[in-house]
Amino acid sequence: MTTPSTSGYDAVLLLSFGGPDGPDDVMPFLENVTRGRGVPRERLESVAEHYMHFGGVSPINRLNLDIIDRLRAALGENDIDLPVFFGNRNWHPMVEDTVVEMFDAGHRRVLVFPTSAWGGYSGCAQYHEDIARGLSALTDRRPAAAADPMTLRKLPHYWDRPEMIAAGADALTAARAQLPQDVADSARVVFTAHSVPTAADEVAGPPEQGGHLYSRQVAAASAAVAQAAGITGHDVVWQSRSGPPQVPWLEPDIVDHLEAIHTDGVPAAVVSPIGFVSDHLEVVWDLDTEADEKAGELGMPMARAATVGTDPRYVAMIVELIRDQLAGATTQSSGLGCTDNGERCAPGCCPVVRPRRPS
Repeated sequence: MTTPSTSGYDAVLLLSFGGPDGPDDVMPFLENVTRGRGVPRERLESVAEHYMHFGGVSPINRLNLDIIDRLRAALGENDIDLPVFFGNRNWHPMVEDTVVEMFDAGHRRVLVFPTSAWGGYSGCAQYHEDIARGLSALTDRRPAAAADPMTLRKLPHYWDRPEMIAAGADALTAARAQLPQDVADSARVVFTAHSVPTAADEVAGPPEQGGHLYSRQVAAASAAVAQAAGITGHDVVWQSRSGPPQVPWLEPDIVDHLEAIHTDGVPAAVVSPIGFVSDHLEVVWDLDTEADEKAGELGMPMARAATVGTDPRYVAMIVELIRDQLAGATTQSSGLGCTDNGERCAPGCCPVVRPRRPS
């Protein structure tokens, strides 16, 4: 017998960023990412080289498909009878196509799980825009949807969920154990997340509903993971910035920070990509390639913690978020309200302050 639902939700959509599946996909994918932002062709070609370093394939789609397989199994084990669909913002399967697919399959009330744990524009509000775009495409392609509408509800932020904190702490402990014994205890723990323009992070409002929403959440999550792992000191830094140098972004950059702590006499580093749920391109390039090469140049041992997406607790957390909505929950873990069909979040939750250049 399936879990009873007073809300009537009948499907789940895992909504992600997307990534190329081969060399021919790289430039079209990057053009999708940067559409409407006037990014010079030479900048796209520079980023494309990162993808070509890995055969033109981003690991993100494979990792998302793995999460979907695990989620389907976990929902079944918990007697929750909801099919799971897959859609992306920037590459196939595109969210517009998936929304049509769900409609054609008879689904009308869908819970949307985003592969971003955070508030702010790119972490939350942009996913609402994806939902709205998918529904707009639906009414264009299936005019009958105007009289038989769908409801898509984005699941809440989850950066502060206990499952995330526990998984991050265990990954941090495991990474530290990979270092040589003579430096493991004195290694500096460094948390990293995707940088954003400071203008996208500096939002007026009370601390609980605005100002520095994204960086504040990253700092709070890092502190919680460090405490759970028994770490008494740590740093929070940033990675993957892009755009013209005159536009300020959150700093310091991870590579610059490794140089700085090496100069200060730190013998080793443990890097935790707390801002990412999977080992997609920004992780394998910025950390496993560039940061690792810099640590090697400095002669400073570095270990990188795993992302949480492969931890069983991550999938268990998704199940609990779904279960809460099936039971009629209406609030997010941060105390801010969920919204349907791309409507704006509660005041101060996810301000729409777009960067001048894409990440």
